[in-house]
Amino acid sequence: MLARVLSSAVIGIDAYLIEVEVDISPGLPSFATVGLPETAVKESKERVKSAIQNSGYTFPDDRITVNLAPANIKKEGTGFDLPIALGLMAANRLIPQEVIAGYLVLGELSLDGRIKPVNGSLPMAIAAKAAGYSGIIVPWDNRLEAAVVNGISVYPVKTLSEVIDFFRGFAQIQAEQVNLDDLFSCADHFDLDYAEVMGQENAKRALEVAAAGGHNLIMIGPPGSGKTMLAKRLPTILPPFTFDEAIETTKIFSVAGMLGKDQALVARRPFRSPHHTISDAGLIGGGHYPRPGEVSMAHNGVLFLDELSEFKKHVLEVLRQPLEDFRVTISRAASTITYPASFMLIAAMNPCPCGYFSDPKHECRCSHQQIFKYRSKISGPLLDRIDIHVEVPAVPYRDLMGVAQGEPSSAILERVNAARSRQSERFSQTKIFCNAQMGSRHIKKYCHLDNASLNLMESAIDRLGLSARAFNRILKISRTIADLEGKTDVDSDDVSEAIQYRSLDRSKLMA
Repeated sequence: MLARVLSSAVIGIDAYLIEVEVDISPGLPSFATVGLPETAVKESKERVKSAIQNSGYTFPDDRITVNLAPANIKKEGTGFDLPIALGLMAANRLIPQEVIAGYLVLGELSLDGRIKPVNGSLPMAIAAKAAGYSGIIVPWDNRLEAAVVNGISVYPVKTLSEVIDFFRGFAQIQAEQVNLDDLFSCADHFDLDYAEVMGQENAKRALEVAAAGGHNLIMIGPPGSGKTMLAKRLPTILPPFTFDEAIETTKIFSVAGMLGKDQALVARRPFRSPHHTISDAGLIGGGHYPRPGEVSMAHNGVLFLDELSEFKKHVLEVLRQPLEDFRVTISRAASTITYPASFMLIAAMNPCPCGYFSDPKHECRCSHQQIFKYRSKISGPLLDRIDIHVEVPAVPYRDLMGVAQGEPSSAILERVNAARSRQSERFSQTKIFCNAQMGSRHIKKYCHLDNASLNLMESAIDRLGLSARAFNRILKISRTIADLEGKTDVDSDDVSEAIQYRSLDRSKLMA
């Protein structure tokens, strides 16, 4: 007897449909799984057999063949356990085939029949909706993330016997529902605020510009100057998530298994801060079966690299592709997978190994050669891709003991949102969302300079020896500063401020 159950698998962050075909025929007892299954899929036969028997049903003592179609795509993961078990029940005529045919099924089975969560249930629910299925059967712990997809019924289940009773008509399962407005309203509250940062007005202004235009930024300053404190508060002044951005980011977290049991959606822009001992595969993604790395986990959010010069040089160099293309392509012999990686890079580093170069209150004990070696870990091509360089000096005592609080994040966010609204209107007919994503054609169109600005740029290029990429970065920053001020055109004041945000280019002259 032949039965078919629809399931799903994930490639990258997108799901595709898998048809689980189960055939029971007379012969010596055997269980064969075909269709390019990897080890975890092959091992499912033992879990399925024990789960069926321990749930009070009879496991067929015949020749069993399971085919996972299409057979030319490698299948991985444990989410095929439940579809295979239901296929066996349908082939044994315990479940009507016409009833089960309208649902997509996924879940891992424990030996006692409990259903465990699987990765990627959100993209699988999206795939089921696109294919026109009436509902999706998901493990109980995956119910919230699957339920954010409107237009398809999500049925959460805890045990194998519960699913079988549902398909036989002996029990009802309440479809899960999620209030999206509540999810986004909860994400608006932060425990951190820029009002807590005393002093560092220049650095806060640079971070405001970075947030307004989606620019990458690096902070250079001595230990204790507040670089990490400033960076951790950046999400409080970033524009709120749109629903499409939240879905795309949640798909990455779902595939990576990073969503909590009670988390339906990543409703707040992610802030990822990997340790400097991370490998290139951990940062960019990879593995035998490629998984998303930190750059993809920071998609639509912030990737903060503290102590930038302590990262391995070859690890930093792999950032060059995602910073330019906003995506990561991982190639293996069996497949090539592309993950989105549109993030703001915020980096922090000391000016020298001891940390006190150019600090008037502390003596630097590093030699010129040590400082050069320390800074040379960050290559020129990588620095060119970082739009804003800002120095963060030690905070004076009078600022630390100041009575008045700094400007709150809510006030900065209003200006950032206004600037982003101007950019959204400007780029409404394109796939660009912020000034940092502008190409050469857009820079020529929207960053027109007057004579005073042109003379200022010419002087800066001659003195600093800027590359063409750095020149374009200054124009983009100038456009963002003009947007923050509500200006239609870029003027010399905007260009002058943008040039000041290339402090590492100026430091070349002193080296």
